[in-house]
Amino acid sequence: MQMLLRWMLSAIALLCVAYMYDGVQVRSFGAAMGAAFVIGLLNVVLRPILVLLTLPVTIVTLGLFLFVINALMFWSASGLLGSSFQVSGFGAALLGSLMYSVLSLVIESALGGLFSKK
Repeated sequence: MQMLLRWMLSAIALLCVAYMYDGVQVRSFGAAMGAAFVIGLLNVVLRPILVLLTLPVTIVTLGLFLFVINALMFWSASGLLGSSFQVSGFGAALLGSLMYSVLSLVIESALGGLFSKK
């Protein structure tokens, strides 16, 4: 139940990003659900490998290169999903992923308080 709620709220966060920023376009709530799933899957499978491979660059840039990796995950999801979820370029992916990360952080903190073990 908790994972389904997180998935739905992530899709809503993606719709909010598309509403606030023109560089990200989502056709429907179903497309947002699919995009949230693909972004989550890429973050679980591909992101750790990229973080490990780019560790020297990440250290030199004091961690700022992680923003580039997040943008690449966001942009890759756009490329995989085609017309239902579109990001207009790398700059749009960078800004969209930042907005999505902030909204996801708010969601996680709210759900953490909601589902905390007492």
